[in-house]
Amino acid sequence: MAYSPIGRSKWDLDTPVLLIDLDKLEKNIATISDRCKASGVDWRPHTKGHKIPVIAQKCIDAGAIGVTCAKLGEAEIMAAAGIRDILIANQIVGKQKIARLVNICRLADVVVAIDDPAHITEIAAAAREIGVSVRVLVEVNVGMNRSGVEPGEPVAEIAQRASETDGIEYAGIMGYEGHAMGLPDEQKQAECSRCAGLLADSVSALEAAGLDAPIVSAGGTGTLAYTPDLAGITEIQAGGGVMMDTYYAKRLGARGLDFALTVLASVVSHRVPDRAVIDAGRKTVHGDYELPEALEDGIDVVALNAEHGHLSLGKNAPDLKLGDKIEMVSGYSDMTVFLHDVVYGIRNDRVEIVLDVAARGRKD
Repeated sequence: MAYSPIGRSKWDLDTPVLLIDLDKLEKNIATISDRCKASGVDWRPHTKGHKIPVIAQKCIDAGAIGVTCAKLGEAEIMAAAGIRDILIANQIVGKQKIARLVNICRLADVVVAIDDPAHITEIAAAAREIGVSVRVLVEVNVGMNRSGVEPGEPVAEIAQRASETDGIEYAGIMGYEGHAMGLPDEQKQAECSRCAGLLADSVSALEAAGLDAPIVSAGGTGTLAYTPDLAGITEIQAGGGVMMDTYYAKRLGARGLDFALTVLASVVSHRVPDRAVIDAGRKTVHGDYELPEALEDGIDVVALNAEHGHLSLGKNAPDLKLGDKIEMVSGYSDMTVFLHDVVYGIRNDRVEIVLDVAARGRKD
């Protein structure tokens, strides 16, 4: 019989290895779900960070209406796993990808972002060819200046075209206030309000054109404190916070969520008393925005190479020996999970489940 880690202590796992504390994960899911429920908005969490259908289903079981995906390939994985309500918060172009998009609609109820009449034309033609209809949200540029139609009348113009096109089902609008995430609280709150105002202006323009906006989608983990309470927002996309990390906590001001995702690493060199080296570097854990943080007092992660992590050991640090294991919080979970084939689900320090990172490598 093949070796199974199920039921074994996490400390027995070979390193480096990615762990997720299931109690903390489930608590974070409940916290975000309850936050959205309290504000009367739907929750459609992003899967781009964890890429794992089991976690997506846990969110749905806790009250999420569906999921948000960053890429078409992620949406295909989620649809194949039985997730039925999927927003692709991105523009899809090219015959091959559009063919894939319309065919997902036989498995799931998909809605995709658009910001150009060409998106409508190309998607509609492919949808009609196989006899399906694709829901679309008009993306509004609320200040991130990445993609999206300018607020107001330009939104109404493209929505009107979508509503009049066979093979397309106009479903509403979306806007991402990602540029506000790292602002200080007072400025962040004001910018979130300004962004919501631009979405409201766009809804007014839609109404003047005889259209409504059943969906007004926005919000990320870094703005979860404010966006759900803003008038007109119908759903929130925040999803990365279910895992949580030092980047969300320190740079984006996310609060009330536990660090669920960690990396277990082993000491491989300890030549001087105040320094040690572990077997987890940039190929194991992301540290460009914020370095990982060791859970034990007296240990600081101070640098990452490709395959090594450098530790600084303070006076309170444990007396580390070669082969000793340390656990550290990810620097940025969205950029850490995809480095791994599997994540070990841990409860009470024991392995409960091994989760495939099913959408790993789906960059398309």
